Amino acid sequence: MTDRIEKTVSLKSPINTVWDAIADHEKFGTWFRVKLYTPFKEGEVTKGHITYPGYEHVEWESLTLALQSPHYFAMIWYHDDIAPEGFEGRLETRVEFRLEEDGSGTRLTITESGFDAFPEGVGEEAWRRNEGGWTEQAANIKAYVDG
Repeated sequence: MTDRIEKTVSLKSPINTVWDAIADHEKFGTWFRVKLYTPFKEGEVTKGHITYPGYEHVEWESLTLALQSPHYFAMIWYHDDIAPEGFEGRLETRVEFRLEEDGSGTRLTITESGFDAFPEGVGEEAWRRNEGGWTEQAANIKAYVDG
């Protein structure tokens, strides 16, 4: 296993369009398939629930670390749904979105890290699940911003 997942996608859309799709909580929710109740704000928690079929029971909670328009968004993503019984504290990963102008479009790099800090077995399972999830999310944002 590895501690991080990294996905890069080239988008035809300009950087400000891609930034808006990531930093605006309602637009983010559309392509990510999550209903977020409040906007992303540095230092604040955002809550919601997953709307992806089969995962509607999963609550979303993140802590926004950085919003540096239009190039960088970082958050802590809490994984309370997979914490083993009796686990003290919270399982969390750091999710980062890096945007770079790429000709007439945007190169988006999504990184999730911190799986090595999870209890044995749990980190591996979370990494496997999220690795495929980020492949799907990269395709989702591409479809959302590029049509």
